[in-house]
Amino acid sequence: YIVERELDEGRISMSDMVPISVRAWKTEGSRTFVREGTSVPVETLLKGVIIQSGNDASVALAEFVAGSEGAFVDIMNQQAQLLGMKDTNFENATGLPSNEHFSTAYDLAKLARAIINDYPENYPIYAEKHFTYNNIRQPNRNSLLWRDDSVDGLKTGHTEEAGYGFVGAALQGNRRI
Repeated sequence: YIVERELDEGRISMSDMVPISVRAWKTEGSRTFVREGTSVPVETLLKGVIIQSGNDASVALAEFVAGSEGAFVDIMNQQAQLLGMKDTNFENATGLPSNEHFSTAYDLAKLARAIINDYPENYPIYAEKHFTYNNIRQPNRNSLLWRDDSVDGLKTGHTEEAGYGFVGAALQGNRRI
């Protein structure tokens, strides 16, 4: 949501080149496979985050937008409060486990609604079934995209500590679910 807001307000553009830090490159978990010392367009990193849950891309975008992941997390928490996400606290840009990193299904539904309503021009990315970067083709982790044509997003997640998570969206006729 933060990156999409920055795009909408003209502070960054999809073609901006994002330098990949050692910290981004070394981020554990799901990866976009960006390489330290290279520069990658915002659009590529955004797709890496949305389609394949690339934690490395998440950190790179956070550093680009706010100067550091910590500063980006502060922005995330401020924005969560503005969206009425009262039972959410972020500690990182990736969703990787941390003691005080939490949210609720209700709060994530608020965030999903805001993404869909506030930035519809970027929303088609959430329905893309594959993403290729660095000659590595990865499927969208949202398997419902293949099972139900009305499904058009939104995001999956998995950690050993939390298990599987899913925030889904579908458009059935004129009704958004």
